[in-house]
Amino acid sequence: MAEGGWPATFSTLQPFLDWALATEAERTQKRQTSEMADIQAFYTAMLSHLEDILVYLNQFPLERMPPHAQQLMDMTLSLAEIAPAVELFGQPREDDTFDPFRFVPQHQ
Repeated sequence: MAEGGWPATFSTLQPFLDWALATEAERTQKRQTSEMADIQAFYTAMLSHLEDILVYLNQFPLERMPPHAQQLMDMTLSLAEIAPAVELFGQPREDDTFDPFRFVPQHQ
């Protein structure tokens, strides 16, 4: 295990812990306010480990994940949030769309 209970397999992802965001609103905010180079670096790092992350996370019940596993889960959700920016748009925010900050989720 690496520092904080992280499996050594995922230690290269620790610099991206600022993407371990618990809510949709936080993930949207992070995507919309990040530089594309930072988004791309996070995307590349996560994608290279994604299969192993999913296998690892499957050993824990969602309601009882240890903190390091929850961080990996939250980072995986952030990956899903930023994938369109990388794969479709090439920028953090799509052109000619409504302001994403007008959307306020009623759940967290």
